[in-house]
Amino acid sequence: MVRQTIDDDTLPELAAPDWLHHSASFAETSFWAVARRLPSIVREAVSLAWQASRLDTVAAIAFNVVAGVATTFGLLATSTVLTELFAAGPTPDRIRAALPALVAAATAVTVRGALTIAAGWAQARLAPQINYAVELRLFGATTAVGLAAFDDSGFSEEMDRAKDRGILVAASIVNSSVDLLTGLVRVAATAAAIAVIEPVLLPCLIIAAIPSAVTAVRMARREYLAMLAFISRRRRMWLLGSIMANRHTAAEVRSYQMRDFLLGQYERIMRNQTAAEMRLVRAQTGTRTLGAAVGGAASLGLYGVLGWLLVNGSIPLAAAATALLALQAAQMGLNTAIYATNRLYEDALYYGDFRTFVDRAWAQAPEPGGEQVDGFDEIRLDRVSLRYPDTDTPAVDGVSLTVRKGQVIALVGENGSGKSSLAKLLAGLYVPTAGTITWNGLEADRIDPASRAAHVAVITQDWWKFPFTAHQNIAVGRTHREAGPSVVDAASAASAHEMIEELPKGYETLLNRQFKDGHDLSGGQWQRLVAARGFYRDGSLLICDEPSSALDARAEHAMFQQLRRRPDRTVVLITHRLANVRHADEIYVLHHGRIVQHGSHDELIAAGGLYQELFHLQASGYLA
Repeated sequence: MVRQTIDDDTLPELAAPDWLHHSASFAETSFWAVARRLPSIVREAVSLAWQASRLDTVAAIAFNVVAGVATTFGLLATSTVLTELFAAGPTPDRIRAALPALVAAATAVTVRGALTIAAGWAQARLAPQINYAVELRLFGATTAVGLAAFDDSGFSEEMDRAKDRGILVAASIVNSSVDLLTGLVRVAATAAAIAVIEPVLLPCLIIAAIPSAVTAVRMARREYLAMLAFISRRRRMWLLGSIMANRHTAAEVRSYQMRDFLLGQYERIMRNQTAAEMRLVRAQTGTRTLGAAVGGAASLGLYGVLGWLLVNGSIPLAAAATALLALQAAQMGLNTAIYATNRLYEDALYYGDFRTFVDRAWAQAPEPGGEQVDGFDEIRLDRVSLRYPDTDTPAVDGVSLTVRKGQVIALVGENGSGKSSLAKLLAGLYVPTAGTITWNGLEADRIDPASRAAHVAVITQDWWKFPFTAHQNIAVGRTHREAGPSVVDAASAASAHEMIEELPKGYETLLNRQFKDGHDLSGGQWQRLVAARGFYRDGSLLICDEPSSALDARAEHAMFQQLRRRPDRTVVLITHRLANVRHADEIYVLHHGRIVQHGSHDELIAAGGLYQELFHLQASGYLA
C-alpha cells in the first residue's frame, strides 16, 4: 500500500490564493487607524439600519441617548442623597432632607431601565429587517452575475465568505454600533457627573481605558486574519465531509472502498487546521494576558488617585462615594464600548467582504438595457473564441458558423473538443473572449440580455435535481407563461407524462427524499423531466446538450422525433450518438476547439476524416 506523506506544515492545495495577499495590510493596522475608521463604519451601520427601518433606527438611538441623560441625573441625585445623609444633625432630619433627591434618583433609575428596554426592543426589531434586505441583496447579485464568474476560484471563495459570514454580521454591525453608542453615552453621562464632582478624575478614567481598547482591537484583527487563512481548509473539509456523509455518494464510497482515503485526506487537513487554531489560541492568550496586566495597573492607579484625594481632604466622603459609583459605572460603559468596538471592527471587515463581493458580482453581471429582439432569422458567429480562467488553451478557437431559423444543427466531436462551450456561447451564457456573435445582424452585446435569453431554451447534461414537485420542476422553465404548451403538453413531448402520472401524487409529487413524502426518480426519468422543462420554455432556439445520455432506446427515439417536429424552432444538438444526427441540416465536427469539418451526414461520410471514423466506430458495434 502506498502512503502519502506530508513533510511541510501546509498542504499544497491550501496555499494562500492571490486574493489573500491584502491580509498583510490588516496585520499592520494600528489602533489609531482603527479608531479613525470607526466613524465611517458607524455611518455605514446607521445607513444600513436606516434603509431597513427609519422608525426603529431613530427609536434605538434616541432611547439610548435619553437613558444616558437619565444616568447623569441619577448620579447627581445620588451625590445629593449621600451629602445629606453624611451631613451633621439628627438622623430623621437628614433622611427628610435626602428624601427629594432619593425620589429623583429612583425615578432616574426607573426611567433609564424603561428606556433601555425600549431601546432593546427597537434593536431586536431591526435585526430581521436588516437580514431580509441583505439576503435579498446577496442572492440578487449571485443570480444576476454571468456564468463565467463561477469559473473563477477566487469568486467562489469570496461568495462563500459573503454567504457564510457576511450575511450574519450585517445585523451585528448595527447592534454593535448601537452598543458602542450606548457605552459611549454611559461614559459621557458618568464623565459629566465626575466633572461636576471632581474634574481631576476624568483624564485618569480615560487613561485607564486605553490598554483594554488596544487589546480588543488587536484581538479582532488577529481573529480576522486567522479566518482568512482558515477558509480554504474549511471549504476543503466541508467538501470531504459532504462526500463521506451523503446518500448520493454512499454507494461509490463503499464500492471503491474510498473510506480510508477520504478519512486520511480529512485527517491531514484537520491536523493542519487544529495546529493553526492552537497557534491562534496561544497568541490570543498572550495578548489578553498583557492587556489585562496593563489594564489592571491602570485601574489600580486610578483608585490610588481617588484614595489620595480623599486622604488629602480634597474631596468629601459623600463625593468620594459618588465618584466611586460613577467610576464603576463609567468602567462598565467603557467595557461595553470596548467590547462593541472589538465586535464592530471585526464584523465590519466581514461586512466589507460582503459588500466587496456584491459590488464585484454586479460588476460582472450583464448590463440591462439594449435592443429588444423578437426571435431571429439568423445567428452568426464570426471567428469566436472562448478561454476559461487559468487555462492555457482556448475551449473555442476562432469558430465561424451560421445558424438559421428552423434548422437542426449538430455539434459532434470527441470529449473536450469544445462542443458544450460553443453551445453556451450560442445560448448567451458566456461572452466570447474574441470574435462577435450577431442576431439578425445585430451584435449580441447591443441586445438586452433578458430579451435574448427569453428566446433560448437549454436541455443540459448536468441538470440539477430541484427539490420541487414534478409540476414545478417543469414550470420553472418559464415562470411567467403567456402562451405556449402546457406542463402536460411539455411532459408528453418528452415522454414523461405517463411516468409522472404513476408517481404517488402525480404532478404534485415532491421530488426529493430528504423531505416528508418525498420521492426520487431514476437518471433516465430525471432526464425526461429536464427535457420537458426545455420544451415548456418554448424557446425559438433550443440547445440540447446530450439530452438522451440516460434514456432507454424507446424514450430516446421519441425525444428525437419531437425535436424535429417544430419547423419554426432552431435546434442545436450535441450528442455522441451519431445515428441521431444523420438527419441534421448541418453537422459541425469540432476538434480542440476548432471546426475541422462541416456538412450533411452524407457529405461528411463521403469526405472521410474524423466524422467518418467516429461514425464507423459506432456503427461497427451493431454489425454481426
